[in-house]
Amino acid sequence: MNFVVSLNDSIKADEVVELYTANGWSAADKPIELMSALRNSHSLATARIGDRLVGLANTISDGYLVVYFPHMLVHPDLYRRGIGRALMEAMLNRYRSFHQLMLTADGDARHFYEAMGFTRADRTAPMWIYAGTEHQQGNSA
Repeated sequence: MNFVVSLNDSIKADEVVELYTANGWSAADKPIELMSALRNSHSLATARIGDRLVGLANTISDGYLVVYFPHMLVHPDLYRRGIGRALMEAMLNRYRSFHQLMLTADGDARHFYEAMGFTRADRTAPMWIYAGTEHQQGNSA
């Protein structure tokens, strides 16, 4: 299976919503806001097999010191095929010189991000006000 990762791709709402829906992410319920958020990200990486969007990752950053990785998704039918690793490697290469690279790892994703070099911040805790339900205790989505 050949996929291509790009930091210069364009995205369409229908393919993005399909990817978010397949992953059970509530952002799919707000397609206008989701597309605006992704298109205005500091960076957006996509993974495609042919014309099919099979993964994406985005960042929010001050452009110099701090970068946050809010979303990284791979289509569930294609998990464990190297797509997520390739997306994250592209982003890490882009931001390697930054002082602080941050993300919130959900559930089993923690092991993936640890393998990518992230560590748990010792005396900090992720905190948020969140409108979705998929990250609540007991939900596996």
